[in-house]
Amino acid sequence: MPFIPHTEEDVKEMLAVIEAANIEELFDEIPADLQIKNLPTIPEQLTEMELSRLMHARAACDATALCFIGAGAYEHHIPAAVWDVASRGEFMTAYTPYQAEASQGTLQVLYEYQTMMASLMGLAVSNASLYDGGSALAEAVLMAVRSHRKNHSHRILIPQTVHPYYREVVETIVSQQNIDIVEVPFDPTTGR
Repeated sequence: MPFIPHTEEDVKEMLAVIEAANIEELFDEIPADLQIKNLPTIPEQLTEMELSRLMHARAACDATALCFIGAGAYEHHIPAAVWDVASRGEFMTAYTPYQAEASQGTLQVLYEYQTMMASLMGLAVSNASLYDGGSALAEAVLMAVRSHRKNHSHRILIPQTVHPYYREVVETIVSQQNIDIVEVPFDPTTGR
């Protein structure tokens, strides 16, 4: 979401409500020796990746704490163009894709994407209309079991390395489907 800064009038109004003379007064509680008066400037004419590297280098100077979230969703670069594409009008609608009359653009984009993925991967079909990774994995499990009905196979192998949230969604969805989930261990030293 793009940041729309407050106007000077907004700032004055907020400061008046909290009875502060200026913004600097908000930081008075921070000891002077911990305050940074002049932050280093950002050089002009940097590419997105150069700016990202610079900011990461500066952030690396800060103390970091151990992070307990992620469970497989590790840091990765997301180009700024992603936001530009995702914020196009056909995606930004108050309606869900289930209301076809109100979201033709979204449905068209999904159709084009699915067609392109099926072509690139050599698949007969492709489905991009799933809620999230967990539900997509659960749908894949159900599809795999259904496609092997002739073999009466109801056993699915899922690696231990699958995100725990995804595994939980799969277990919830298939719990009443007479499907056995077998967790495949991995070697932490090799990742296999």
